[in-house]
Amino acid sequence: MTVTDHSPPNRVVVAMSGGVDSSVAAALLVEQGYEVVGMMMRLWSEPGSNGSPFTNRCCTPDQMADARRIADQLNIPFYVLDTQDHFRQTIVQFFIDEHAQGRTPNPCIACNRQIRFTYLLNQALAVDAHYLATGHYARIQYTAAGYRLLKGIDETKDQSYVLHVLNQEKLAHALFPVGEFKKVEVRELARKFNLPVAGKHDSQDLCFLSDGDYRRFLREYSPAAQAGGPILDVDGRSLGQHEGLPFYTIGQRKGLGISAPQPLYVLRKDAAQNALIVGTRDQLGQRELVARDVNWVAGSPPAATIRAQVKIRYKAKGVDARVTVVGNGRVHIQFDESVMGITAGQGAVFYDGEICLGGGLIAETAA
Repeated sequence: MTVTDHSPPNRVVVAMSGGVDSSVAAALLVEQGYEVVGMMMRLWSEPGSNGSPFTNRCCTPDQMADARRIADQLNIPFYVLDTQDHFRQTIVQFFIDEHAQGRTPNPCIACNRQIRFTYLLNQALAVDAHYLATGHYARIQYTAAGYRLLKGIDETKDQSYVLHVLNQEKLAHALFPVGEFKKVEVRELARKFNLPVAGKHDSQDLCFLSDGDYRRFLREYSPAAQAGGPILDVDGRSLGQHEGLPFYTIGQRKGLGISAPQPLYVLRKDAAQNALIVGTRDQLGQRELVARDVNWVAGSPPAATIRAQVKIRYKAKGVDARVTVVGNGRVHIQFDESVMGITAGQGAVFYDGEICLGGGLIAETAA
């Protein structure tokens, strides 16, 4: 897309992954007259079984070769940045630490905050680029009040949820060229540009796992994850023992190893007691939550309680709610209806229609 208030086309770094979205983003920017530079980050991944080498799913040798081939085809320079140590220390350690605290993190949110739009954006600015472009399905709108972050045209692929961490300064240097298109249109554009990745599958989350099994990963990398403890009902009665809080998910019913007259579900994790709290399906629904580390895209919080649609996970539907700032980067959210599966550590992201207002990490819930 072309943002109307931007200065005439100049240098932009495109975060290339070898996938169809970032490749089309680069092609669109070249077509629009920007001076485009391709950059790809080499990210940390754990060794494979028996210590065999394994590469992060976001930067396999094949993906790197595809990105380089696309850059050559578009006649743009291409660089690979070794970001392994920084990624390991920030994103992977964050993933481990959050699970140790009884929370279930979304590493993509942390990656966009710490890696793409801090580390990589700084690298782009260091080579005199004015913009960092990515293949995210989101849009940026400039108004008299500043930049707005909007949902992508294709709501089935919208990624504004994981971009709610962006502020005015970062949005001023961001471009999302494919946000104006539906996914099927992006693949058509790839064919129009004769890009060999038109039919390539989308990448998956938890890119640093060698086998996709986060429970196995935590057993190996987080001794705290294996600390067993009590399974309690909402009244504090002990029903059994769990094998480690990270190995259970909110809403889980099977595999708890307990018996009861009616089905019981994981309601929450009490890290202070190292206890897994279970209850009935009716008790699984929640009407309130508190979010921490809240970012307001506009740059400052609202002066009063606002109405918004709140998403509690990437693929969740927005639910009408009242959002009240309570200070120290926190908000209190009261939903109009009971919401199932609210999970500490996931993002709670606020919307006004197609406008992403901001969001934070779910800290705690209340019935």
